[in-house]
Amino acid sequence: MLEGWIQIAITLLIVVAITPVFGGYMARVYLGEKTLIDPIANFLERAIFRLSGIARKEDMTGWQYARAVIYSNLVMAGFIFLIFSLQGVLPFNPTRLSSPTWDTNLHAAISFVTNTNQQHYSGETTYSYLSQFAALGFMMFTSAATGLAVGIAFIRGLTGRPLGNFYVDLIKSITRILLPISIVGAIVLIALGVPETLAGPVVVPTLENGGVQQAIARGPVAHFEIIKELGENGGGFFAINSAHPFENPNAATNLIEIVSMIAIPSSLIYTFGIIANNRKQAWLIYGMVMAIFILFIIIAATGEYQGNPAINTLLGTTAPNLEGKEVRFGWAESALYAVTTTGTMTGAVNSMHDSFMPPGGFVTLANMFLQIVWGGQGTGTAYLFAYLILAVFITGLMVGRTPEFLGRKIEKREVVLASFLILLVHPIAILIPGAIAMTFPTDFNGITNPGYHGLAQVIYEYASAAANNGSGFEGLADSQPAPGALWWNLSTSFSLLAGRYIPVTSLLLLADSMSRKQPVPMTVGTLRTDTKLFIGVTAGIILILGALTFFPILALGPIAEAFQIANG
Repeated sequence: MLEGWIQIAITLLIVVAITPVFGGYMARVYLGEKTLIDPIANFLERAIFRLSGIARKEDMTGWQYARAVIYSNLVMAGFIFLIFSLQGVLPFNPTRLSSPTWDTNLHAAISFVTNTNQQHYSGETTYSYLSQFAALGFMMFTSAATGLAVGIAFIRGLTGRPLGNFYVDLIKSITRILLPISIVGAIVLIALGVPETLAGPVVVPTLENGGVQQAIARGPVAHFEIIKELGENGGGFFAINSAHPFENPNAATNLIEIVSMIAIPSSLIYTFGIIANNRKQAWLIYGMVMAIFILFIIIAATGEYQGNPAINTLLGTTAPNLEGKEVRFGWAESALYAVTTTGTMTGAVNSMHDSFMPPGGFVTLANMFLQIVWGGQGTGTAYLFAYLILAVFITGLMVGRTPEFLGRKIEKREVVLASFLILLVHPIAILIPGAIAMTFPTDFNGITNPGYHGLAQVIYEYASAAANNGSGFEGLADSQPAPGALWWNLSTSFSLLAGRYIPVTSLLLLADSMSRKQPVPMTVGTLRTDTKLFIGVTAGIILILGALTFFPILALGPIAEAFQIANG
């Protein structure tokens, strides 16, 4: 037991240690200050700007920034949909895979362009190497960079700066952050045993009588794997994702993947502190999120360590729950990975979440309901500050003080946008399609688990889509040729789109509104937001709003299942 907790503690210490270093680097990138890779990055950027005709100095309004996000994403989605549809006649297809059904291609295109990577297919048997690295791999960079761009534009707006230019932010996010780290990370993963090849599957004889042979899939995995984690993408090259020994062969790669998942969203809070010139507030916010994160890890890891009461009764002793887990990772690293991947909205898995005990199901669902521990690539930080704006307004009303944040008044427009973003869009994208699926389970023919776990299974699917996470409880018959695959592809596509572009637009409009406000001097009537008391109140508001919105689902799903298991 102690060894598992030590592994978790060491991982968290590494994350905390890199935060000021990486956060400071990202601040220098987006503030236009000098960095070590300037000679190479400047050359690449000048070439891209010259070819594309982007005006580097042209700042955008909130609407212009949002339109640029949507239009560029629409073009990219069309591009990868075309590759999927033509993969049967395109090169780098050693197993000669034909194109999947149109709804599978549509869902995959929407899923990857929204940085969700929810997969209703098995990678090694559905998409060719070209589709994986030229379409899906391409989107892993651009969708992650889109989220980073939105996040940094939001931070600029909060601090009174112009939002900037989306295309410039997109390119800088790739050339100066995602691409350099991915190159180094891919080389390290190759050295640790992750394959990187365009050769086809290896056919080997087995020990089975009759000379039965087995085809072992491989491919250009290493570069795919590192951007999958760093960009909070999560889509696996293989069907079982990072539980596959070619994606995640050992403890060293597992550590790299966990740190990669959390590096950008955690460090971006420190980046905010530098841009806002208030590191104290950044560390307080960081501490609040880390405290919730650690609490969730303790809940999930304890549940897995204590195991299943029914099995423990049969064994006559307490044994960890190892169902659906890789022995090379065990209960601790599996629980840490699950909480990290749903907290950061990455969606990669090194174990099957469907097999977790109810506390693990509770935590993974709660992460996707809240979306701020640590949240999506860039957008999670923006969500966090939307909660802070609501906390300022609510607290100001309670104590009769002026609602201000970073020296700018919080008024009706900001409160409406923040409330709409947090309290309406996310629940609608999850609960409405989830209710329809639960109403007609036989017609959609995809819900494989009865009772409380079946409810959690369905809601998890839509929460994963709406939160741009992509992981799944699995067990749903959502892949072709299952009869219900069309429903799951189309209904989750609605949640994918609603959960990405409505919040992004609202965040940008909120930031634009804040950027246009004149700063007001601080007085004795100003509510300070860089105090432990205010951060504690904010944590309470976050948990209360999340509980009020989604607690009935948690009560009817994981909590009810826990009582059912405990009572035999």
